[in-house]
Amino acid sequence: MPEIRMEADIKEKVVIGSDVFVPLIKESNLQKRIMEMGKEISENYKGKVPVFIGVLNGAFLFLSDLIKNVTVDCEIDFFKLSSYGDEKISSGKVKLIKELSCDVSGRDIIIVEDIVDSGLSMKFIEDLIAPHNPASMSVVSLLVKPNSLRYNVKIDYIGFNIPSKFVIGYGLDYAQKYRNLRSIYVLSE
Repeated sequence: MPEIRMEADIKEKVVIGSDVFVPLIKESNLQKRIMEMGKEISENYKGKVPVFIGVLNGAFLFLSDLIKNVTVDCEIDFFKLSSYGDEKISSGKVKLIKELSCDVSGRDIIIVEDIVDSGLSMKFIEDLIAPHNPASMSVVSLLVKPNSLRYNVKIDYIGFNIPSKFVIGYGLDYAQKYRNLRSIYVLSE
């Protein structure tokens, strides 16, 4: 029988080269907040069938857990963007790697992001979707760095506001690794 991983098993630190990451948000706190967000979205979209659009790769874990807490009928699709590459800071340019499969015209759209840092990716997505005239468009982000925002983007549902530091875990990567950590870790000073 598989062993159940307990919260006490959270790593005290994650070391990547000379970088040390320490816990910022534990798995239990993530799940509690995601459940609250799912309930709020369900209440706000009663009688509607929204399309949740996850931003790959980072948002896949968050979207998976969020959707388990949404009680209204819905659809799911994905964008895949790149703005970081293998770096700890954004390149300042967004590249569309995978387009949507669904038609968003006249639909209620919910963009699902793992993190909004400068707002550049979110602005890019808004500019892609707006010409298709969705019925509504809202944004849900697990993490937001309010002190790093450089673009005027509206985030309707925020999991956690965090400091302007590099984070990994729970879908967030460093050179495509460490997404599988159950908690979110922050780069230590």
